[in-house]
Amino acid sequence: MVTDFWSPLILSIEIAAVSGVIVLALGIIFGRLMANARFKGKVLVETFFLLPLVLPPTVVGFLLIILFGKQSPLGQLIEWIFKQPVMFTWWAAVIASATVAFPLMYQSAKTGFEAVDIDIENAARVDGANEISVFLFISIPLALKSIISGGILSVARALGEFGATLMFAGNIPGKTQTTPTAIYLAIDSGNMQMAWLWVGSMIVISLIMLACVHLTKA
Repeated sequence: MVTDFWSPLILSIEIAAVSGVIVLALGIIFGRLMANARFKGKVLVETFFLLPLVLPPTVVGFLLIILFGKQSPLGQLIEWIFKQPVMFTWWAAVIASATVAFPLMYQSAKTGFEAVDIDIENAARVDGANEISVFLFISIPLALKSIISGGILSVARALGEFGATLMFAGNIPGKTQTTPTAIYLAIDSGNMQMAWLWVGSMIVISLIMLACVHLTKA
């Protein structure tokens, strides 16, 4: 029973952590690029970035299957490189979690970069700093609170992902069975004791993460 309890929880934390790193990097990059960008079609690009936030998880899972499935060019390329399809693997769960978590990180990072005083960045450029130095030592530190809060919320969202993960990665014990899918299976099989243990653990972890978000804003 102890192993049955810890396996989905540890797997969820691992997947959420890796997903968090991915969306943190992508959110910072695209958030910075879009913060002060002005071009035709910007609304469409931002709508595309934020779409997973409003789409039903099953729709996200369906689109991931179409994009990465064995019949798609990308799915066939991945299978040729890694000698196995990506669906129903640990990485499928990471992709699903990162997809639904990315909009939170992107929006938070973009908001943080938009609040950075452009005159400070220009002053650094006048003093001889290149764009990479301005980005690393001026923009990111000034937007750090938004980046940290966005990162925490993204990890929390990845930790709770259910629908897209179930469709794209499946519910394989010890491999792709995360805590949300384990809770669903436990309730379906009438194992309310395990369901309560997992639910309680997720509530505690979520409360800790929300507390961290509030601390970053203090």
